[in-house]
Amino acid sequence: MGATLSRRATKIAATYTALCALVFSAIALGGCTSPLPLAGTGSVPAGATSKTATAAAPATPKAKPKKPKPAPKKPKPSSASTGTAALGNGLLAWNFQRNKKHTVPEIPSEARRLAKRYGAMYVGPDPKLVYLTFDEGYENGNTPQILDTLKANNVHATFFVTGQFCREAPKLCRRMLAEGHVVGDHSDSHPSMPSVTGDPKRFKVQLAKTDASFTKATGKPITRLFRPPMGEYSTRSLAMTDQLGYTTVFWSFAHGDYDEKNQPPVATTVSRVLTGSHPGAIFLLHGMSTSDTGALQEIITGLRAQGYGFGTLEPR
Repeated sequence: MGATLSRRATKIAATYTALCALVFSAIALGGCTSPLPLAGTGSVPAGATSKTATAAAPATPKAKPKKPKPAPKKPKPSSASTGTAALGNGLLAWNFQRNKKHTVPEIPSEARRLAKRYGAMYVGPDPKLVYLTFDEGYENGNTPQILDTLKANNVHATFFVTGQFCREAPKLCRRMLAEGHVVGDHSDSHPSMPSVTGDPKRFKVQLAKTDASFTKATGKPITRLFRPPMGEYSTRSLAMTDQLGYTTVFWSFAHGDYDEKNQPPVATTVSRVLTGSHPGAIFLLHGMSTSDTGALQEIITGLRAQGYGFGTLEPR
């Protein structure tokens, strides 16, 4: 009995020694990081590297490389961010040198340089034509007669309206378009434009609000022509107008018709216009002028006698 127990103990000890050697050998090779499974459990502890467990694990698919996202579009620079704030804002007044030779009047060299740089016009594109333009700051009853005279003579003109005019006389705005005239922007409230260049939003509103009022009245957008109130401008105001997509329109003829209480005689207005005509002339007239209104028929007749046709202006 004692001998039998001794033999069994020896076998158990030998088996234990063999198992320990196997475990330490696996650890040394890095193939086992936890105790071996108990016989008959059929489980593999987490971290074990049993061949059965390795074979059962599905292959992990390789992730497809993601396409790089396109770079976001850069926003269009505002008037302030494109450097107009650094431009001169000294007040300038449009003027020209009259002549009786029926040639294009001379303008100051600085005015010519700025007009060229910022796409402003003061003479029309066709030397065989002249261009009648009417500034409409407010309506005092003359515009219907002006439209009647133009229609009777089959002449189309370019009108520059303020936002105030659009809101007060929407029917006249609709009639202008219906009868084939071009309608441009004369600002919303008729300020000196250099006085509002310090605030780009305020500057933009002067043009955009007129456009909105005109569109509300007619269902059509205003033509992108801009006549600076009082002919006052600066380098900065011309640049900002250009950046907003408008063509500045000055003139090569003007006369003292803008004071409603001090109007020249009709004969004087007719004489001034016919004496100051020239190829491509842009005539500045005013819708509130009773003198211009009364002289319009003779002006059209006289200019035709000089060999001119009549045109309308378009943005450059």
